[in-house]
Amino acid sequence: MITIKSDEEIKIMREPGLITRQVLKMLAEAAKPGVTEKELDKIVRREYAKRGVTPTFLGYHGYPATVCVSVNEKLVHGIPSDRALQPGDVVSIDLGATYKGFVGDTAVTVGVGEISKEAQRLIDVTRESLWRGIRAARAGARLGIVSNAIGEYIESQGFGVVREYVGHGVGREMHEEPQVPNYGPPDRGPVMRKGMVLALEPMVTVGDWRTKKHSDGWTVSTADGSLCAHFEHTIAITDDEAQVLTLPD
Repeated sequence: MITIKSDEEIKIMREPGLITRQVLKMLAEAAKPGVTEKELDKIVRREYAKRGVTPTFLGYHGYPATVCVSVNEKLVHGIPSDRALQPGDVVSIDLGATYKGFVGDTAVTVGVGEISKEAQRLIDVTRESLWRGIRAARAGARLGIVSNAIGEYIESQGFGVVREYVGHGVGREMHEEPQVPNYGPPDRGPVMRKGMVLALEPMVTVGDWRTKKHSDGWTVSTADGSLCAHFEHTIAITDDEAQVLTLPD
């Protein structure tokens, strides 16, 4: 069942949304050569404690960290380790916060030091695909419009669109209905309504779109070992253009 949020609930959801964005910005700036993945987790713990925020990911189905850090061929759900980031790495950072009973969810991919032209183009295309999805999100249209806008752009740029992992509704729970694929025809899915809140999160690969899960039960990589990227914003459907809850007004 799709949960429709009131204007007041959406106003509250801006708070965890902005907190995740503020802390994600800190993490992106901290992702320098020599910094370990676990140091990023420590930043989240420190900043969330300051703000009285619950890390949504910590303990979620047993997940052991506050943030997902996925490097190079790792796509999502990477558990922070003692590995130090290296020049040329491509790092996807996914972060959630629970505050006043609601969840904010956002992700970004950044390069560490100087990265290859291919890696930079991958990041740029993934970011732009997210914004194409956001711009397509309108009350009265089918959700497939969003999926199609994301997927068609990615594939037009010669990259792969991951099928196994998709966006989702978000609210009092991190994962709510509906699912939001990053591909597919525009005439499918439920009709978007004012008050729907969605986490759009395109996941893009340089090579084949297929993925594999690691033995830790969490980390997901591209099956062919190719580079990948992941961006995410939480948005609210309004009577006009979508409101991005994980960005300042």
